[in-house]
Amino acid sequence: MKDQMIGSSVRRVDHEAKVTGRAQYLADMKFPGVCCGKILRSPIAHGRIRGMDASAALRVPGVLAVVTRDDFLNNSRIDPYYGPVFKDQSIVALDKVRFMGDPVAGVAAVTESAAEEALAAIQVDYEELPAVFDVLEARREGAPLVHEIIRVPPHGFEDLAGLRPKESSNICTHFQLTRGDVERGFAESDHVFEDVFTLPDTQHSSLEAHAVVAWVEPGGRIVVWSTTQNPFVIRTQLSNIFRVPVSQVRVLVPYIGGGYGGKLYPKLEPLAVALALKAQRPVRIVLSREEVFLTITKHAAHIRIKTGVKNDGTLWGRECEVLLDTGAYAEIGPRVAKKSGYTAAGPYRIPHVKINSYCMYTHKPPAGAFRGFGVSQSAWACESQMDIIAAALKMDPLELRLKNAYEEGDTFATGETLTNVGLTDCIKRAARAVGWGDRRPRNSSSPLARGKGLACLIKATITPSLSSALVKMNEDGSVNVYTGTIEVGQGSETVLSQIVAEELGLTMEQVRVAPMDTDVVPYDLTTSSSRSTFHMGKAMQLACQDLKGQLRELASQLYKVPKDQVRVEDGKVTIPDASLSYREILCTRFGMSGGNLVGQGVVKTSMLSPTGEKSTSAFWFLGAGAAEVEVDRETGRVRVLKYASAADVGKAIHPLGCRQQLEGAAVTGVGQTFFEQMVFDNGQLINPNFIDYVLPSLLDVPEVIESLMVEVPHPEGPFGAKGIGETGLIPVAPAIANAIYDAVGVRIKDLPITPEKIFMALQAQREGTTLEDR
Repeated sequence: MKDQMIGSSVRRVDHEAKVTGRAQYLADMKFPGVCCGKILRSPIAHGRIRGMDASAALRVPGVLAVVTRDDFLNNSRIDPYYGPVFKDQSIVALDKVRFMGDPVAGVAAVTESAAEEALAAIQVDYEELPAVFDVLEARREGAPLVHEIIRVPPHGFEDLAGLRPKESSNICTHFQLTRGDVERGFAESDHVFEDVFTLPDTQHSSLEAHAVVAWVEPGGRIVVWSTTQNPFVIRTQLSNIFRVPVSQVRVLVPYIGGGYGGKLYPKLEPLAVALALKAQRPVRIVLSREEVFLTITKHAAHIRIKTGVKNDGTLWGRECEVLLDTGAYAEIGPRVAKKSGYTAAGPYRIPHVKINSYCMYTHKPPAGAFRGFGVSQSAWACESQMDIIAAALKMDPLELRLKNAYEEGDTFATGETLTNVGLTDCIKRAARAVGWGDRRPRNSSSPLARGKGLACLIKATITPSLSSALVKMNEDGSVNVYTGTIEVGQGSETVLSQIVAEELGLTMEQVRVAPMDTDVVPYDLTTSSSRSTFHMGKAMQLACQDLKGQLRELASQLYKVPKDQVRVEDGKVTIPDASLSYREILCTRFGMSGGNLVGQGVVKTSMLSPTGEKSTSAFWFLGAGAAEVEVDRETGRVRVLKYASAADVGKAIHPLGCRQQLEGAAVTGVGQTFFEQMVFDNGQLINPNFIDYVLPSLLDVPEVIESLMVEVPHPEGPFGAKGIGETGLIPVAPAIANAIYDAVGVRIKDLPITPEKIFMALQAQREGTTLEDR
């Protein structure tokens, strides 16, 4: 018997390359003849381009190409507009600039210094226009418009098909969800609570900056190396922009040094290809950290939440208004707003729900996918208010959550039935881990106060979705795995190898994951939404089962045995009188030590369940977080003593990897809670680096992080597995905020939670006023 693969924390397949420094990242890779690409960016937040002169840039020695709007305005061979939802972004600004940092021109030169000199030589005449930098300001009547015209492509993502921009406004999309009658719900409630919560723009903070290398082959074929999380989407977008068949675009992806959603959808690729096309040379663009800050952000949010509650703590009605700042371009903001919207009511049974979720344009850098996909924002509001309600009712926050939390067979806000639900187990285990039953009364005489807080979540994965996998068996029985899943550090290569090894009865050494190349691997929608284990893992399992079926068929034919008497297990093919290795089967089939068998697996999820019921998500992320904190009343400083993260993982294929995901997410959450905030002054980002933009240090990490895995298997997941990546981040901020309230009785509603905010709130508390009064 071989070793059990599923549920085993085997050594990661990429460990040696990464530990020794031999792993190849794009900025380190060598390409013959490659030149340096640089981007000229707008110095104003909103303005019309009245004129541009790049002639001096072209005279700089070593400059090979300059790309400006003049290359696209009358060029029928290139459609300069693109975007994953709406075509509201262009390769470079064509008529207007819409945020401070908007690309205006690109330069390719043989050296970096020549490229920078050329950028400085480009003359641009701007007519500055009024701008909006806040979602509340942006939706006011008469506010300056970010876009006068928004191009909607004829074909797009099925889950976003009904969302359209509102004409003559800054409303990019408006998602609505209604269940029951919320006004009736409020009228029938004994208590009604209404609060407003805010979150700032933040950064993904991947160690590796965005990078791309592109060239155009003599026959016109486009080749792109990119730090992208969804190469097939990039391939399609480049095909549309440069008007070539998809087969004429090849996208390759090496290891990526972190993504967290920030490397999804087109970023640098269109401009790099345009430069390469004009320079007739390979072009490399690697962003500086400041440029990364201007390329993509997490959505800032303004959330109003109103909740009706019975005296016994039963949630009876909830209304949520979510305003998400998507910046100058839609990017994937419409999906973020939709996901934030239908989870805004939280993981609770509420008969009357009304949700309005807006994706709003402003004159700020574009916002896109970030771990949690909008649910971090709505959970901050929902889970903070849950403790406000508990305090007003003099009810234990744990009891309030357990009383209302979703359980097996409950109906979600969208009307669909929830199955495979481990939410209450997650809540109980997280609470138990921080010693919830040992909570002490608040002691106002001590300068150091301790408190405990809880938060929980529900989140969907992208649905509908498509993942395809190929597993090629070689003549010796080893296999090559072909997948479009990108290794961004999450351990996908290891988990997929485990699934293949388990299904085929092989060792990890006999499984090899092929490099990502759209010319070679089959289609996968994206490496995001924590979908890869569930979708691609299942596709791999199906591909292995296809291979086993072929082996069973071959053995039946070659050895004249009924197929129902052939078993494929533990790495062998067993017939009534013999046990044959895969090598023996292939050698007999092909008459030599050669030949291959190829198994294929496809997973296509739908917006309809197998029973025909509406399906918002192929599976649900369910989890909880609990924090114990110590607050210094004299300074407002907070120390997180312990954080417990519980997630319903379905089945932990690689337990250590699961724990690392939860622990890493907790640390990210600490940064989002206490420190991280992009600060703007009239559209100018004033902290675009890791000196002024503060990330948590080792001294800020909780002294103890406990990762807890609840296993409620999903019948459609590989060996019952679900996703896990985003689950650990979402409850961190509200759990800590609730613990702070438990410790010192002050409620912070605006992230980040700084010592100054706590100190001021304590001062107001002592004076009998509110923080708003001050």
